[in-house]
Amino acid sequence: MLEPLQYDFILRALLAAIIVGVVCPVLGVYVVLRGMAFLGDAMSHTILPGVVVAFFLGWPLAVGALIMGVLTALGIGFLTKRASLKEDTAIGVIFAGLFALGVALLSARGNYTIDLAHFLFGNLLGVSTGDLLVMAGLGAVVLLLIFLFYKEFLVLSFDPLLAETLRLPTTFLNYLLLLLIAVTIVVALQVVGVALMLAMLVTPAATASFLTRRLPTMMAVAAAIGVFSGVAGVYASYYLNIASGPAVVLVATLIFLVTLALAALRQRRSGLGRVERA
Repeated sequence: MLEPLQYDFILRALLAAIIVGVVCPVLGVYVVLRGMAFLGDAMSHTILPGVVVAFFLGWPLAVGALIMGVLTALGIGFLTKRASLKEDTAIGVIFAGLFALGVALLSARGNYTIDLAHFLFGNLLGVSTGDLLVMAGLGAVVLLLIFLFYKEFLVLSFDPLLAETLRLPTTFLNYLLLLLIAVTIVVALQVVGVALMLAMLVTPAATASFLTRRLPTMMAVAAAIGVFSGVAGVYASYYLNIASGPAVVLVATLIFLVTLALAALRQRRSGLGRVERA
């Protein structure tokens, strides 16, 4: 257990995995409750052009990702409200167009396949101290805003009609949630990449939903699963010599499958118990 800790890049990878393991699942609880998984997946892919342009210009990748993520969030909100398009249609149009643009930009380089793999699946073991500072700062902003707007997001997630009745600023809250998703994608970009981003947003939160129905507990359980998946994924990557981002996601997926099986078994036993009593 201690052998990998002698390497600085492993320590940075563990810290990055912990940050992502907390921020993504906490926000992911709202994504799961509101059925926004497709939106999260689409937004994680639409930042690709911004990342590629930042890469070409020698800027930090987080800068390009953040700019593109914010523009995508605003664009989806605008098309949904003003262009009489259903949300999934607006998301699909922007998703396909911007992801294709990102791949087209990469194809201008001779070795774009290698670059694309880096962007799609992350480079957890290559996280620098500067990357960690950016991830920690943006992650803290996301968690702070979730804390400040906890009650509003709670009402909006469980009863949108009640939110309208209470005259909550639903349009502002929806835009804010989109922006938080965009920032969270930036936080996790280098850990799992754009292709696997949805897993860290959704899988720990979905797992936690089998274990509890109370929102604060669900967030805490999801964060614990996310942190464990991140740390275990780093160790699996070190000892099994596999890609770090997919390793993190595979651990989270395994936990989900085990939890799902146990929940199904518990439900089956409960059903049998009712039948016997009857």
